[in-house]
Amino acid sequence: MLEALGIASDTRTPVDALMRQAVPAAIFTEARTDSVIPRAASETEALAELRALASRNTVNRPMIGLGYYGTITPSVIQRNVLENPSWYTAYTPYQPEISQGRLEALINFQTMVADLTGLSTANASMLDESTAVVEGMLLARRASKSGSNIFAVDADAFPQTQALLKSRADAVGIELVTVDLAGGAELPAELFGVFIQYPGASGRVWDPTGAIDAAHLAGGLAVVAADLLALTLISSPGSLGADVAVGTTQRFGVPMGFGGPHAGYMAVRAGLERQLPGRLVGVSVDADGKPAYRLSLQTREQHIRREKATSNICTAQVLLAVMAAMYAVYHGPDGLKAIAEETAGKAATLAAWLREADVDVADGAFFDTIEVRVPGRADSVVAAAHASGLLLRATSEDVVGVSIDETTTYSDLVAVAHVFGAAPAGGGVAFGRTWYSTGLKDSMRAWGALRRTDEYLTHPVFHVHRSETAMMRYLKSLADRDYALDRGMIPLGSCTMKLNAATEMAAITWPEFAGIHPFAPASDVGGYLDLITQLEGWLAEVTGYDAVSLQPNAGSQGELAGLLAIRGYHLANGDDQRTVCLIPSSAHGTNAASAVLAGMRVVVVACDELGNVDLGDLRAKIDAHAAELSALMITYPSTHGVYEQDVVEITSTVHDAGGQVYVDGANLNALLGYARFGDLGGDVSHLNLHKTFAIPHGGGGPGVGPVAAKAHLAPFLPSHPLAQRAEHAGGYVFEGGPISAAPYGSAGILPISWAYVRMMGADGLRDATAAAVLSANYIATRLGEHYPVLYTGENGRVAHECILDLRPLKEATGITVDDVAKRLIDYGFHAPTMSFPVAGTLMVEPTESEDLGEIERFIEAMIMIKAEADAVAAGRWPADDNPLVGAPHTAVSLIAGEWTHAYTREEAAYPVHALIAGKYWPPVRRIDQAYGDRNLVCACPPVEAFA
Repeated sequence: MLEALGIASDTRTPVDALMRQAVPAAIFTEARTDSVIPRAASETEALAELRALASRNTVNRPMIGLGYYGTITPSVIQRNVLENPSWYTAYTPYQPEISQGRLEALINFQTMVADLTGLSTANASMLDESTAVVEGMLLARRASKSGSNIFAVDADAFPQTQALLKSRADAVGIELVTVDLAGGAELPAELFGVFIQYPGASGRVWDPTGAIDAAHLAGGLAVVAADLLALTLISSPGSLGADVAVGTTQRFGVPMGFGGPHAGYMAVRAGLERQLPGRLVGVSVDADGKPAYRLSLQTREQHIRREKATSNICTAQVLLAVMAAMYAVYHGPDGLKAIAEETAGKAATLAAWLREADVDVADGAFFDTIEVRVPGRADSVVAAAHASGLLLRATSEDVVGVSIDETTTYSDLVAVAHVFGAAPAGGGVAFGRTWYSTGLKDSMRAWGALRRTDEYLTHPVFHVHRSETAMMRYLKSLADRDYALDRGMIPLGSCTMKLNAATEMAAITWPEFAGIHPFAPASDVGGYLDLITQLEGWLAEVTGYDAVSLQPNAGSQGELAGLLAIRGYHLANGDDQRTVCLIPSSAHGTNAASAVLAGMRVVVVACDELGNVDLGDLRAKIDAHAAELSALMITYPSTHGVYEQDVVEITSTVHDAGGQVYVDGANLNALLGYARFGDLGGDVSHLNLHKTFAIPHGGGGPGVGPVAAKAHLAPFLPSHPLAQRAEHAGGYVFEGGPISAAPYGSAGILPISWAYVRMMGADGLRDATAAAVLSANYIATRLGEHYPVLYTGENGRVAHECILDLRPLKEATGITVDDVAKRLIDYGFHAPTMSFPVAGTLMVEPTESEDLGEIERFIEAMIMIKAEADAVAAGRWPADDNPLVGAPHTAVSLIAGEWTHAYTREEAAYPVHALIAGKYWPPVRRIDQAYGDRNLVCACPPVEAFA
């Protein structure tokens, strides 16, 4: 590889010589000799250390509730989804022809949510419940006919949601008004929306129809956060008149994991589909007119809209949404209802036991949560419960909350009763449901007219996979339709699809990590807190920053947290006029979207013909907005895949004008160990643990997007009202508003990145960067004579990715970037990133994980595709009938009926001989994107559609 680049391999450190050519000397960093990261551990050593950390966590019975519950993950789902690389190493389904399995799983998810909420359309998941509530608030604001700036919030909402609403509302000028809706308080006369928790945080089940109607009369929209398990028994939000339903699907078989990752959800009534944030899966047709799934309304994806965005969410929690959907597929409506009835019956039985002992239980209807009045003794009762292995919550000094879930046993209820001084009769209980049937009847009577009567989950998919055999085969059939890293390279530029090593993944299903409630007491989570502190410290060192918050549960949220920190810093200095955010035209679209949601005004800075920031235009924009300058957002290496030479001058220019510098961490895989954001002049950055630090993409989520900052911004990083401790690595205390529902975000997958850094060590991280840059430059050199490489640095080198310009190919042959992308499927590849950041191009990122054989296979495919395009131009095949425009080719298209094409079946299916031994067959032909948008169908199609 080095010889192909013209670098002599007989030098002592030939790869280092390449890095010195690529990375500007002004920022090049020698290998550290004083790293806080320990020497690289073996897999066995890392697992032993993780076991030691896990042993410092205590798995008590979780009865805290507040949106997080014990749940049973069916083994068939744990083994065949969560622990299956066919699911967790897949990418976002932007190439739908090779993503049909996970797209079907997501449309199952959407159907499940829409059915249970009683609304017409659900999206493919949100980051968590609290961020979904925020997105519901923003949706209500833009869809409401009211000119008011007031959003009413249910006083019985989860505390973490109330805190997150406040944090996010402040930045965009929304006024929150808290109202005791269940207590009969009236809504403000003017508002654009109301948020209702259903059932409430207290557990109360009440009829919110009056509040919903009042909001509608004021011209506002009603957003309802609903418990999906409860909705199997009580009236759906849609039936009550809600416009938007949000919530979490965590209790559908997804472990608590100290706060995540979990799939939030959002559903809307008819007419609001085009207002949905995030992703939406729909049904279209392929080239043969057969049904096929794909992402619908892709222009709705907010990062594409840039500064016109109404949300910065550009991802989903796909892997967790798949688990929740399959939980419903496996249990079916009857099974879900039975779990809900058992949960409600147990809660009612506990309430009855306590009342029989003259314990003061709150009146009113409830589903799974009761409140017990113990004047002045709440903390002592909770402490006594904790000593018995039970986690209850003190909602005040006088009230204790108890939440029941599907894992709660009879013995647990007896232990809870004893904590309150009750001694239920009966002692033991046999298996079965009879012991809680009286309690269930009591609850149903209390619900009255709110008892659900309409059907849900009627589609056959929720009825035909009810045995483990059937479920296993269904999951296998879906995985077989997809292309993931377990099949081959996914060379997506800007996305870093690298190895997610099995050892790194091992710990996430251990009960000591998976079974921890995010609001468990600090004494229960010592191992987690140590792991988090270590990871924060390691990330601070490798980025050159002082403080790190792991709370953001997506890269977009890390961006927002960083910009909110900048906003807080300027406000604290009295510079409330500093609201302008400069963003290069090449930047990823979430940059602009995040700036808008942080209350900033976006000003675009031009790039020159080499793809670098235009220094002249930057200075002009700074001069024009000097007094208003808040920040510059810059990606390094650039979005064009090159190391800009003038980065230090750029950041110094911004600082001289009083602005802050946000360095987007999307391309850290090209920098780690060789330069640090903090040394470039960065004040704050987000990092993508799902890219650089080996957390899997999971088909489009989960992600983790920590935010790292210099000391002067540290006080403004995200805090959380329910965090176990205030201090972070380095002794920093954060005071900014929360950015996600849980104190440490998606903590359940942090052991992956911890293990990655621990097994790599500082030297290994540096070696990985060099290997990634070497692979990218090798591909650029080998393919450069076939496709122009659009941007390179001063020494002709690229960073970790290269942009292949296909526009000349289209001009010469008529073959488009889409044709090349679909033809790559026939060669057994996922296409590189299409038309970003430049239309008509492919951005290729091989990462450090791919061996030379796979890289050569990709190079061969691209060279042969160029030859095929040239053959079209030469007249060998017609422009409208050739292997490229006909791609991808399914097995059915090759064997069914008479072959009438100008090219042979062999040319279609086996363009290289090696494919004969193990070919991936796409399940559908090229999908008609426009048809799916014109005919919007976002729920499971009838079985007859596939006949």
